[in-house]
Amino acid sequence: MRVLLMVILTSGIMTTIDIQAQDWPNLQKYQESNSMMDAPKDGENRVVFMGNSITEGWSVANPEFFEGKPYVNRGISGQTTPQMLLRFRQDVIDLQPKVVLILAGTNDIAGNTGPMSLEQIHDNILSMVDLAKANGIHPIICSVVPAFDYPWRPGLEPNLKIPKLNAMLKKTAEKQEIVYLDYFSAMTDERNGLPKELAEDGVHPTKKGYKIMESLVVKAIAKALSK
Repeated sequence: MRVLLMVILTSGIMTTIDIQAQDWPNLQKYQESNSMMDAPKDGENRVVFMGNSITEGWSVANPEFFEGKPYVNRGISGQTTPQMLLRFRQDVIDLQPKVVLILAGTNDIAGNTGPMSLEQIHDNILSMVDLAKANGIHPIICSVVPAFDYPWRPGLEPNLKIPKLNAMLKKTAEKQEIVYLDYFSAMTDERNGLPKELAEDGVHPTKKGYKIMESLVVKAIAKALSK
């Protein structure tokens, strides 16, 4: 929920501030569709895709990838890891998947919900991993997708921070003995960014970009299910 708040600045000028209140993690977005989902059928390998706009936009850019498969898209544009952590039970655990792909962190680096250290981002993802494992779900930690810069928050050097975060996530995946899905290495250019043919705005994949991700996803899911 977004609220328009009228405030008076110290200059005496009245202005409007757009704030998000009450449903900060946006639990309402998928509540209805979650309630309409049946429990997985015997032998169904349900997979939940947890993420931000890169995940949410996947179903728009290439819906064919999800059609006819037990894949559930639970991405929400703009979200950061603390927001995803708050909705993880509702949007992942309660759906009883066999596998969850966790693709998160770029909006944290962008400061969408305030300053976040790489350690804090990592720890939120680790908490989602812990919740998944505690509920019999195979977690897949996805590397953060490359970004040279953020159009909406320029100058934050994600091209330097994302590789550092990915190194932390890969190490944790190895320690946890779970699958690490490396989108970064398959998509990055010489600037540690996304080439234009894979993301016109440098952040959100084109259909060609998603095609690369999809080939990696199928292999990662099979590997997770084999454990």
